[in-house]
Amino acid sequence: MMDIELEKYILNHIEPEGDYLYRLYRATNIHTIHGRMASGHLQGRLLKMLVMMQRPRYVLEVGTFSGYSAICMAEGLSEIAPAMGARGDNGGAPKLFTFEINDEMEDFTRPWIEGSSVARFIDFRIGDALVEAPRLGVLFDMVFVDGDKRHYVEAYDKLLPIMSKGAIMLADNTLWDGHVVDNAYSKDQQTQGVCHFNDYVIQDSRVEVTILPIRDGLTIIRKK
Repeated sequence: MMDIELEKYILNHIEPEGDYLYRLYRATNIHTIHGRMASGHLQGRLLKMLVMMQRPRYVLEVGTFSGYSAICMAEGLSEIAPAMGARGDNGGAPKLFTFEINDEMEDFTRPWIEGSSVARFIDFRIGDALVEAPRLGVLFDMVFVDGDKRHYVEAYDKLLPIMSKGAIMLADNTLWDGHVVDNAYSKDQQTQGVCHFNDYVIQDSRVEVTILPIRDGLTIIRKK
């Protein structure tokens, strides 16, 4: 949704992506069908910064895909861990739980996560986050939802109760390539799911909501 030249300008004026993430992004686009689903440089740096600002003990990601966004958020956790009195893989270290429902992604994703410098902060699991996350018995201070758009409202309803007060939920692709305002896509189920979600959360008095128009749209929801 962003002009290519403007995006290039932005990428030249933010924190560098880093060689490991650069190689992961390239590998994702070469070896997976939907490489565009990876967060990429701009959104990845935003995710890292939000982690550092929010200072979460527990982070949940719904939809690992190739692991790019998980590694970005874990980079943020690695930065805040010393100040939280948690070093190395100490039991008190901040932790990111990331779930991927598509088990066919595991052979690609797991080596990239385990080979990263922040692997100790990531707990990567194959399974349905909406079923498994509530069983972990923790309250999440930050949640990143990037799964099936048709189930965004369901994800919201199931995850909000296991978020701490003041926690933030990030929902990806909430402008859906502009389809949310294009009548040609009004009967598309993914578009309907995104529109329903956007309408749903803005009416919920338990939260505060804003949308950033980067990439496909990123909604930031703060639990009051």
